[in-house]
Amino acid sequence: MNVAAYIDHTLLKPDSTLDNIRQLCAEAREYGFAAVCIPPYYVHDAARWLEDAPEKIQVATVVGFPLGYSSTIAKVEEIKRAIDDGADEIDAVINLCAVKNQLWSHVRSDVDSLITASRMKGKKIKIILETAMLTPLELEQACAVMAELKPDFAKTSTGFNGGGATIEVVRRMGELLQHKIAIKASGGIRNFADAKAMIEAGATRLGTSSGVAIVKGETGEGAY
Repeated sequence: MNVAAYIDHTLLKPDSTLDNIRQLCAEAREYGFAAVCIPPYYVHDAARWLEDAPEKIQVATVVGFPLGYSSTIAKVEEIKRAIDDGADEIDAVINLCAVKNQLWSHVRSDVDSLITASRMKGKKIKIILETAMLTPLELEQACAVMAELKPDFAKTSTGFNGGGATIEVVRRMGELLQHKIAIKASGGIRNFADAKAMIEAGATRLGTSSGVAIVKGETGEGAY
């Protein structure tokens, strides 16, 4: 298993530095990760450092992160700016306040706008559901919205708000999405066994700050 090809090599800590991001990009080139996932502030630099990589490494960044309750207009503008700076993929958080109030028309409208903003520029989008905060019924409803609107990925978690990905939730998302939308598992994936289990459960991307440790067969210490 070429696990590196599944990994979004991630650094989203608020105190990350330019040197940290430079190292992340160097590791992505060395190990052949699918993408780097970084704060919007660093997208321009990461895109520049990765533009001549022998194998294309996607530059991913986050929107409405990590709480999800930014206005739709604000999220759309974040997407536009990130793409202008060189982002290939957007990881955007669903509006959790709207979910908790059962305002599914708002959730649908919000997600639809985010997908449209990304697709108009030919870029991919992952919608983060923050599954650890959802009831089983809320997860079903959220996945119904995903199944209708078809983002490129449905993502389990931010890694910042409680629990991360679990094998059970990845499997359940696969069932609810009828295996027609790719799943990104993120949060708490720290070693090769974790990564392999998530892939076998149905994930086709893994968000982790422990990418190097995973490909080396070690255990990482990153929270994401």
